[in-house]
Amino acid sequence: MSRVGKAPIIIPANVQVKIDGKKVTVKGPKGELKLVVRNEVSVLADEKNITVDVNDKENVKVRAFWGLFRNLINNMVVGVTTGFEKKMEIKGVGYRAQVNGQKLVLNLGFSHQVDFPLPAGISAVVEGNFITISGADKQAVGEVAAQIRRLRKPEPYKGKGVRYIDEVIRRKAGKTAASK
Repeated sequence: MSRVGKAPIIIPANVQVKIDGKKVTVKGPKGELKLVVRNEVSVLADEKNITVDVNDKENVKVRAFWGLFRNLINNMVVGVTTGFEKKMEIKGVGYRAQVNGQKLVLNLGFSHQVDFPLPAGISAVVEGNFITISGADKQAVGEVAAQIRRLRKPEPYKGKGVRYIDEVIRRKAGKTAASK
């Protein structure tokens, strides 16, 4: 049995959960998120809790979806109440960022500046060389942060580029002059 899947999801007071067949809709102060659940998984909700169950508890492949969908629904509840964020740092001489409407403008050492359009529901805040990506959908926040990092990955010699705050870059020693 799934330890994660068995745990009920507690619904906060300011969150509304609607289950329509295989569609789960969670609405809260930060927005509204929707999820379509697989046929093998059933979701039940009362006033205070959401419980997730699977049809065939003996089948290993079906049981694997139990904890997955429980965590996906839990992330929806957390996202519409508190939201998710990823913090990133820009390192390099002349590297900077600024928010211009629903667009992130990045100077990353290229001959041109990079305009990165932010999807709906995702916001960015720039403070010095730090970027904070935030939103209600955990998957979308992570994907946008990964796309921004992909524009200029941190290089191992000087550490220049865009990186996550908690990311550790393995540094390499540069070339040294041969002594005679």
